[in-house]
Amino acid sequence: MTIRLALVDDQEMIRMGMSMALSAHEDLDVVAEARNGREALTVLETTPVDVVLMDIRMPEMDGVEATRQIQERFGSGAGIEAPRVLILTTFDLDEYAYDALQAGASGFLLKDCPMEELVAAIRHVNRGDAVISPVMTKRLLGHFTPPRGTEMRADARIQRLTPRELEVLQHMAKGLSNAEIAVELVLSEGTVKVHVGHVLDKLQVRDRVQAVVVAYETGVVGI
Repeated sequence: MTIRLALVDDQEMIRMGMSMALSAHEDLDVVAEARNGREALTVLETTPVDVVLMDIRMPEMDGVEATRQIQERFGSGAGIEAPRVLILTTFDLDEYAYDALQAGASGFLLKDCPMEELVAAIRHVNRGDAVISPVMTKRLLGHFTPPRGTEMRADARIQRLTPRELEVLQHMAKGLSNAEIAVELVLSEGTVKVHVGHVLDKLQVRDRVQAVVVAYETGVVGI
């Protein structure tokens, strides 16, 4: 199945280079481009897209607001599934990337990441997974982690989790895959997958990225 992509970046040369590189893969098809978030929303009204590669800083409407409006306009409330958003960022835009995750993005990558890493991320996001790099997660979300020893903030969603599910969430927040969590907790990968599903349901979030955001906001990580 071909993955339909939209490139949203105010720099034409970046869009052109990415389009050429991505279109070289048989399962990827760049079907739309936009110079800013406002244009992206207009394009998405008429062009079916599976994954949006979204820049952060753009004129007229930035990537954070565009991501938020994509979820509002094309999300479950509209009766259709919103395209997944993959944020392309740089280290000096950490806080912007964090805001985009809160707005509903499914992950984030550095603009200068290897092409094979970007392609793999697109495929993961299209399958409904989230892209969380352990190194970037620590750098990005570490800014928002409560000091060690801080009590976990009261949150009805967190309180729904069993002790095992809480452990799984803590490992998810560290960027571990299901296989790695299985090794850490001495469980089968299938059992971990079930626990992850329960965590997402109880936290009322769409994917792992949103679960990680909740974990950091409520102090689950580092307690």
